[in-house]
Amino acid sequence: MNLSTTYLGLQLRSPLVVGAAAPLTENIDNIKRIEDAGGAAVVLHSLFEEQLTQEQYELHHHTTAYNESFAEALTYFPEPEIFHVGSEEYLNQIRQAKEMVDMPIIASLNGSTLGGWTDYARQIEQAGADALELNIYYVPTDFDLTAIQIEENYLNILHSVKSVVSIPVAIKLSPFFNNMANMAKQLTEAGADGLVLFNRFYQPDIDIEALEVQPRVLLSTPQAMRLPMRWIAILYGRLKVDLAATSGIHKAEDVLKMLMAGANITMLVSVLLSHGIKHIQVIEEGMRQWMEKYEYESVKQMQGSMSQLNCPDESAFERAQYMKALQSYQPKRMLV
Repeated sequence: MNLSTTYLGLQLRSPLVVGAAAPLTENIDNIKRIEDAGGAAVVLHSLFEEQLTQEQYELHHHTTAYNESFAEALTYFPEPEIFHVGSEEYLNQIRQAKEMVDMPIIASLNGSTLGGWTDYARQIEQAGADALELNIYYVPTDFDLTAIQIEENYLNILHSVKSVVSIPVAIKLSPFFNNMANMAKQLTEAGADGLVLFNRFYQPDIDIEALEVQPRVLLSTPQAMRLPMRWIAILYGRLKVDLAATSGIHKAEDVLKMLMAGANITMLVSVLLSHGIKHIQVIEEGMRQWMEKYEYESVKQMQGSMSQLNCPDESAFERAQYMKALQSYQPKRMLV
């Protein structure tokens, strides 16, 4: 039985990739544990645009603020307060990970503007990363910003990074575009080697006692996989780009569905935060048992088999299915 797949030109032992999550990949020892548990590749936790900007500001401020002071004062460089790992540490993590494991290491940059991405993308490649994921986490709130300008921002970021690196580049994007299919096409034509569907936007909460807005992370549930699965099924075979599925993938059955929709890989995060890194083995074993039962010899055999391109009913992923879904739902008891 062959579970191997390809993603961003990388040969992977299986489609089980650990997605970007600081609690999982910030600890360098965990990366070795991921490989030992059967992980095919790992996306390192993201390095944030704000972090690069903050470090540049602090470097400038603390080397100029004390020009008239004693030389000893220039040795004071405060540690960043927001981020766990600095940019230099991030590069060192890439180097250490490459020495420690054989599986591919994919770096991740998270931001929303051009910023310092271009220069740092080059350094990430030099540090040895096998590929780069651009996590464009962007919630537009400017009332004067048009949809065209938002799309151009994505394309400009991709163009700038692709112009300075030779390693494959994937874009992790949100589903909230006027025309998701057209945006995917534009990114593919602009040189994206892969699309990661989709970014989960963490929504703030309100503490009604303290009267504060607070960040609260909610791990994904299996229901979250429906949206990326639908779009992967629509895009598969129509664009020459690799497709990575993320959000809501908790069981072997979820992985199999994503592969049938057309995904090259599936990214695991929430399930591992809940059950531990060794749960990769449980998911892989579940895949093997299902494939043996239904006589599948390889992942490639099932990939895209239930995509819109290959589905007997092409409307299944479009508006017609919406009406069928409403008509087919039967409540447990009639409301009176």
